Amino acid sequence: MILGTRDVVYPTWKIGDHWFVTGALQFATRPFFYADLSTAGYGAKGTVLQSTLNYSRVSDKGSVLVRAGEMSTAFGSFPLRYDDADNALVDLPIEYGYYYAPVSISGVAGAQIDATRGKWDARAQFANSSPANPRSLFAKDQYGNWAGGAGYTIRQGFRVGVSGYRGPYLDRQYEYFYPGEANPNTLPAHAIGLDVSWAHGHTSVQGEAQRFVMPYTVIPTFRESAEYVEVKQVLSPRWYLAFRPGFSTASVGGKEQNFETAAGFRANRLQLIKASYEYEHYTPDNQPNDKIFAIQFITTLHKAVGRE
Repeated sequence: MILGTRDVVYPTWKIGDHWFVTGALQFATRPFFYADLSTAGYGAKGTVLQSTLNYSRVSDKGSVLVRAGEMSTAFGSFPLRYDDADNALVDLPIEYGYYYAPVSISGVAGAQIDATRGKWDARAQFANSSPANPRSLFAKDQYGNWAGGAGYTIRQGFRVGVSGYRGPYLDRQYEYFYPGEANPNTLPAHAIGLDVSWAHGHTSVQGEAQRFVMPYTVIPTFRESAEYVEVKQVLSPRWYLAFRPGFSTASVGGKEQNFETAAGFRANRLQLIKASYEYEHYTPDNQPNDKIFAIQFITTLHKAVGRE
């Protein structure tokens, strides 16, 4: 039995009608995330997930938001809703994570523009590192990366989107940077993704399918395909059930199948309790299957201070 905690603070400072500052500051014990369970050791770490200066304009025809600072990648749809209070389950989808994942939840430093017009939405981002290997502003081997996405709302509750990223992803201290490898800035990774979301009544479905290519010269280029579907069924104002199967196939490491199911209970508008069971199966069968049962308690606190 392991007890862990994750605390996230979301400070917001409104400067004027169009300017504001937002942030997401995380403090987590280790282990807390499921990926921590595969390695030994205990500890705690604070992380700046987001910290941006923002400018926005909204009109009857659409909206524009410009951001600069530390932010989530613009690739994929899950980072747009990553919060334990919004995530219907406990774990992350199969292709997301913090360490050595095709798409990291950790922030990247850069600038981004988001725009909407009618049923269309789009975002474009230029960052200091790849979503596959976010780098600190003080780290070596920082290389410019592009990421972005666009979507179309077919009707209320039904949206289809695409996204992609491209740019160097390796650094010389990376676990998979081998002796004799080419200069990291000559090895741009690229990825493309499709995402769909649908909601009707008490049922909602979200899913993504993504393809990743990470080039090497001293070993074969790494390729991975991953997809998941997440289904949530609200049973009553307080209870819901959720299920998320995920699948990935990689050129190294074989196949992985991930199945997580959860029941959620809303004690009140600020508190949520989840009970989750996850099963992971690997092919070839030389790796043991993982089975994890977790209970997660989430509480939200709001504090606003105004000054003329």
